[in-house]
Amino acid sequence: METLGAIGDDGIQTRLGEVQDRIRAAAERAQRPPDSVALLAVSKTHGAESVHAAYTAGQRAFGESYVQEAIEKIALLADLTDIEWHFIGRIQANKTRQIAAHFGWVHGLSDPVHARRLSEQRPSGLPPLKVCIQVNVSDEVSKGGVEPDAVAALIAACEALPGLDVRGLMTLPAPAEDEEAQRAPFRALRLLRDRLATPSRPLDCLSMGMSDDLEAAILEGATLVRVGTAVFGPRPYNAG
Repeated sequence: METLGAIGDDGIQTRLGEVQDRIRAAAERAQRPPDSVALLAVSKTHGAESVHAAYTAGQRAFGESYVQEAIEKIALLADLTDIEWHFIGRIQANKTRQIAAHFGWVHGLSDPVHARRLSEQRPSGLPPLKVCIQVNVSDEVSKGGVEPDAVAALIAACEALPGLDVRGLMTLPAPAEDEEAQRAPFRALRLLRDRLATPSRPLDCLSMGMSDDLEAAILEGATLVRVGTAVFGPRPYNAG
């Protein structure tokens, strides 16, 4: 991969280490093992060379929101066989076939029609697509996700689809300044998960927390934090 890897390596490696230090410190505050929290590096709008730099520094899971941009990066990085691609954008019906074919995870599933399409379009040679149900815990009209009282029905619908593996819940709450205000929606998601989890369906993934509030999310039980800016730097100005 001659064209990738040299640009920005040092900066990304340093920032990645700083984020990992924040995760470890927050896990220690929460009296949790550091390895109980995974980092999803949100690489949307950043080039394949930046992903390669983070991969070289040890990162393996990457989040993308724009299907075509992601497919181009996935092709460029196809020789990195242990890389893990997560789709974290809003799902469009005309993109489900591409999502089902190119990603291992989907965060933000909130529509049973999309669930059925993803399952039907998952290539037979791949394992079931791991999905997290997006929950609108902040009751924001502008945010995607299902209402908390509709989550159980959507999980049941997904469990009937052979191409999907329901792994947990995800939320994207409204920004808040102080830590206690940040913690409240994350606490609500964790409590909802606790009510819905069963021994056969543990819902072990709580996908919540980003660059500005990952500590609050970890204190409330996040098992995966989605961090872009703190790893890759500001998004390019010409990004869509």
